[in-house]
Amino acid sequence: MKLALATNNQHKIQEMRAILGDSFEELLSLKELGIDVDVEETGTTLEENALLKAREITRLSGMPSLADDTGLMVDALNGAPGVYSARYAGEAHDDKANRELLLKNLSTATDRSAHFSTVIAVCYPDGKYLLAEGRVEGKIGFEERGNGGFGYDSLFISDELGKTFAEATAEEKNSVSHRGRALRAMLAKLQAEG
Repeated sequence: MKLALATNNQHKIQEMRAILGDSFEELLSLKELGIDVDVEETGTTLEENALLKAREITRLSGMPSLADDTGLMVDALNGAPGVYSARYAGEAHDDKANRELLLKNLSTATDRSAHFSTVIAVCYPDGKYLLAEGRVEGKIGFEERGNGGFGYDSLFISDELGKTFAEATAEEKNSVSHRGRALRAMLAKLQAEG
């Protein structure tokens, strides 16, 4: 099966290919498909946004499409930034500004527990779709640590790894990450479908 990856984020494409690559005939990026679109995330949940993106790319490509939406939920901020994680500091999608605002908003917080959640949607041209979710627990550090990853990775300390995702190797991160878990859950559903 060929699958369109409904994202323009090169980091996500790398992670998706690393985890799913052997299970599909081809995993095609939007660039490889000649699709130049940034689907607006107007949903109020991760599920809604993942479905919006997957459905639109299926419509444009005529092939099954996989999309994800990910949120960082911080307990002390009542679940924020949540569904707005990518644009927490504004519509510019600036990772550095998002991290700076998160640290500022947590400056007096003693509870720094948080989790990442990813919802994966796969949509088919006939309208059928599948959903899968992955979650990882951790806490927000007091400063950025590590040079790898993207987004909030330099602030998110994984409970399982005992270090930030930015300090972890790609293999370590993929083994426990929210996106890795959601992708593996989706792969199991797709294989069960036959």
